[in-house]
Amino acid sequence: MAEHHEHEEAKGESLLDKVSGKIHDHDSSSSSDSDNEKSNSSPSFKNKVFRLFGREKPIHTVLGGGKPADVFLWRNKKISATTLGVATAIWILFELLEYHLLTLVCHFLILALAALFLWSNASTFINKSPPRIPQLHIPEEPVLEFASALRLEINCAFSVLRDIASGRDLKKFLSVIAGLWVFSILGSWANFLTLFYIAFVLLHTVPVLYEKYEDRVDSFGEKALAEIKKQYAVFDAKVLSKIPRGPLKDKKKD
Repeated sequence: MAEHHEHEEAKGESLLDKVSGKIHDHDSSSSSDSDNEKSNSSPSFKNKVFRLFGREKPIHTVLGGGKPADVFLWRNKKISATTLGVATAIWILFELLEYHLLTLVCHFLILALAALFLWSNASTFINKSPPRIPQLHIPEEPVLEFASALRLEINCAFSVLRDIASGRDLKKFLSVIAGLWVFSILGSWANFLTLFYIAFVLLHTVPVLYEKYEDRVDSFGEKALAEIKKQYAVFDAKVLSKIPRGPLKDKKKD
């Protein structure tokens, strides 16, 4: 009887161990599931962060990627500094010193021809064979690729202008008119070279600063965009909604 009683107690303890083990496994699995849900929900939360202009890609990809984006974002400081320095030297040469492009080209060719001429004649006095001047030519393939890419961009610009001029989107039309008006004012303040240099400097400073302070700029941009939308809604209700508009769609021909 004693042995039978001890056997029943051991059996009961084993059952209790199994039950407690299952409960522990269930708790651990539920906690792991909850952790997985939190980890899965965190990326979706991060994806909902506001970005300027609805940007979903990194700023490096937005700039086109590759070497131009590396230059604008100062991935290689030597190349970026050299590019900006050359642009600054060109702007100082043509804008501040009032040097002309044709004069610069002629002076450069004079120096190059004089140096090659003296080198060729000096080599004959030293009893050496004259140096071989390399033949320079422009390859055809890069020129055709550049012309094809330029043609596509011009056709795309014509298509956008045609879409804007059709009057289907009044908001886009007013935005383009305002942008062109701002550019016309800037053009009256400075010439094309100065404006090009300013744009070049902005491309080398604004993207890298934005990448460094991205979160702060996006937070400020979200507040500014909300305020702009609020003011535009008031302007639309008081002014734009009262402007008579023609039919947006052409009538179907019978």
